[in-house]
Parts: sequence; structure tokens; C-alpha cells
Amino acid sequence: MLIALLIIIVGFLGLIWGADKFVEGASGLAKNLGVSPLLVGLTIVAFGTSAPEIFSSAVAAIENKPELAIGNAFGSNLFNVGVVLGISALIKPLRAPVTMLNKEIPALLLVTFATGLLLLDLHLGVLDATLLLTITAFLTYQLVKYQLNPKKDPHETPKKVSEQKLKKVSLLKATAYLIVGLLILIVSAEALVQAASDIAELLGVSTAIIGLTIVALGTSLPELAASITSVLKNQDELAIGNIIGSNILNLLTVLPFPGLLAPGPFTTSLLYRDFSVVTILTILLCYFCYQSISRKIPISRSCGIIFLLIYCGWFTVMLMDIRT
Repeated sequence: MLIALLIIIVGFLGLIWGADKFVEGASGLAKNLGVSPLLVGLTIVAFGTSAPEIFSSAVAAIENKPELAIGNAFGSNLFNVGVVLGISALIKPLRAPVTMLNKEIPALLLVTFATGLLLLDLHLGVLDATLLLTITAFLTYQLVKYQLNPKKDPHETPKKVSEQKLKKVSLLKATAYLIVGLLILIVSAEALVQAASDIAELLGVSTAIIGLTIVALGTSLPELAASITSVLKNQDELAIGNIIGSNILNLLTVLPFPGLLAPGPFTTSLLYRDFSVVTILTILLCYFCYQSISRKIPISRSCGIIFLLIYCGWFTVMLMDIRT
């Protein structure tokens, strides 16, 4: 058990470090090839932040452990809103930016409800994965289109869309970072999934439970660190945007792997117990953001406590289900 836990910790560290090098290498390579830094920021860097979840779920699906991958996606979303946003709001009340009302919030609701509809039959298959990837492509296209040709928003302070500053690295160094980062991601994900499966077997619980808890917590640590840092710097937009963006990508880019590589039915608790709470937290998040924007009511410490209580309540119910 102890060895498996140590492997999981090392796996988490490897995923985070590997993702950082992979993004740096991919960004540097794209810049050397003449790709717009803004476009790189909107695609490679954005998707790179979800690399730990994506790679660990991909390996889980390849090893025919689809419920670990599904649990990772749902568990990460639960942790992001229930714990990360809950703690962030406890540190200081948060104010959502006006621009979220027309972009991020509708996108999060669309993706969450679309995912729920696809999973109602308790089966995640190739068609479901294809539809999720289609939504991913559509939203990415819309985001890039908007940022490259921004429309004036009457509620938004006029500003020039700036290109994301990227490190200038040589072509050789960028390629090396890309390859090394990718290899570290794959090896770390493999070690993490194997150790998580061993712990599930030792404890006599399903891999879905381990995905919902240990794996989800570990792969969400970068979001926790980034959001708390943003709040301490009074960058509420980054803190909230980081959580919303991560939750959208978790559903759109993590779930397709078990659908494509290990299609089949999954346990009912993942939908009725876990995803239902994901949906409740998502609706509350969007409602509090709407209140912050339209009625100037910040996402207060009371809201943070509500998020944390819901997460703790879900966690308690899950533990009770395991014991019974």
C-alpha cells in the first residue's frame, strides 16, 4: 500500500512536470514554425493545462479501466468547484467578469447538459466520444475566431487583444522539451494508473472510486494552486476562468478516451450519484456568477461554504455507499 501511494505521488509530480515541459516545447516549436503566439496560447497552452487528466485517463482507457477515467473526469470537476472555488471564495469574495455571461458560462452549461444527455443510457461509446470531440472542435474554433477577430462588447473596457508572451527557445530545445515532456507524461500516467488500480484492489473498491478521489485530487492540484495564487493577486477573473475552463475540458477531452478505447456500460452511481452533483455544482457556479455580474453580488464566503459543504456531503455519501 505504502509503495503504491509513493508511486502515485511520484506519478502526480511527473504529470505536472511533464505537462509543463510538453507545453513549453509545443509552444516553442509552434513559434519557431511561425504559428501565431496568440493561437498557440488558445490551443496548445489551454489544452496543456488539462494534460494530467487527459493522459491518465487515456492510459486508463487503454488498460481497459474506463471507470477510472470517467471517475477522474467527474471527480476533477467536483473538486474544482467544491474545493478549489470553495477555498478561493473563503479567502476573499470573488467577482465574475461581465464577459463570462456571453461566453464561458453558456459554454459550461452547454457542455455539462450535453454530457448528461449522452450518458443517460449508462453507456459511453464511440458515438458519444465523437459528439464530445465535435463540440470540442466547435468551441475551439469559436474561441480562436473570437480572439483573432474580437467584437466590441458594450460592457467590456476597450483593450487591444495582446499576444501571449512565450519563451523564445531554439527549435532543437523545443523539440527536446516536447519529446521529453510527452515521454514523462506517458510514463507517469502509466505508473499512476497501475498504482491506483493496485490500491483499489487492496481496499476492495472499484477503480471508479479511486478515480473520483485520489486520482482526481492529484490531477486537480495545479488548478488549486493556480486559483489560490490568482485570488491572492486579486485576479478573480483568472481564478474563476481557470475552474470553468478546466471543467469544460475535463468533460470534452477526458471522457472521449474511454468512449473510443474502451466503450461500454458504466456503473449507475457514476451518473446518478456523482454526475448529478457535478451538475448541481455547475448550476450553482453559473448562478452565483450571474448574480455577481447582473446584481453586483460577489461570490461570497457563504457561497464558498456552500460549495465545500456540498462536496463534503457528496464525499460522505460515497463513503457510505462503499461501506454498504
